[in-house]
Amino acid sequence: MKNFKIVLIAAFLCSSFMSYGAKVDTLQIASVAMGKTYKAAVVLPNSYAKSKASFPVLYLLHGAYGHFGDWLKSTPDKKLVQNLSDQYNLIIVMPEGETFSFYLDSPVNKESQFETYITKEVIQKIDKTYRTINDRKGRVISGLSMGGHGALSLSAKHPDLFCAAGSMSGAVDMGVMLNRDSAAQVIKLMQPVFGDKSDNIELYKQNAVLGMVDKIKANQLALIIDCGVDDFLIEPNRELHRRLLYNKVAHDYTERPGAHTWEYWENALPYHVLYFSKVLAKNGVTVR
Repeated sequence: MKNFKIVLIAAFLCSSFMSYGAKVDTLQIASVAMGKTYKAAVVLPNSYAKSKASFPVLYLLHGAYGHFGDWLKSTPDKKLVQNLSDQYNLIIVMPEGETFSFYLDSPVNKESQFETYITKEVIQKIDKTYRTINDRKGRVISGLSMGGHGALSLSAKHPDLFCAAGSMSGAVDMGVMLNRDSAAQVIKLMQPVFGDKSDNIELYKQNAVLGMVDKIKANQLALIIDCGVDDFLIEPNRELHRRLLYNKVAHDYTERPGAHTWEYWENALPYHVLYFSKVLAKNGVTVR
């Protein structure tokens, strides 16, 4: 009987742990702009089901060669995003950005309009589907590599949508890609975005975050930027940091040991979410 009670208690505890914790939804989000439907992963904190409150939202962007599910399956700790969602009572949305869209609206390809998709279609769908803080004061954005570029670029162009932005190992100067051994492959991958001019360095400069410092300064968004010291993108990130300092743009900048790896991004993401939580608390939109 004693052993039976122990098994019963263990089973109860196991079921309790399984009953609690962040929930992951896979949402279909149609794009009128591109005539397609893409998936997005949405992590809801455990507190969402227990509360009638509206929750702040973090939009978390993936990198090049990736897809919407990367943050859930590629980090060494497969529960990283769910745990952060629970810890900070935050909805975390991971939309599709395709392998090399750079979250831009292509001037030559109507089927690659990811700036419009994220800012007008994804956010609208999320706000209609879930109890969100439907206001910039409760909306933040971050991402890794290509997603870091996307987060800084989208927030610079659409300050009405976000109160804070972050970048981990961000591709803040896309022209760097043309100086690598893989340049020919990059040019081919960027053709859906820039068309036959994908080898034109000026196009990359025109769309690089490095050239958006004036917009970033005018917007006065809270910013967190970091990069590993062994990352091939470290120098462009240092240059962005220098330009922000020169223009007296307040921002949080960190260099840590590490390269362009999931181990680095797993370590970096909690710092971003902690930073965002302070901004959201200051805005009075956190859920307790």
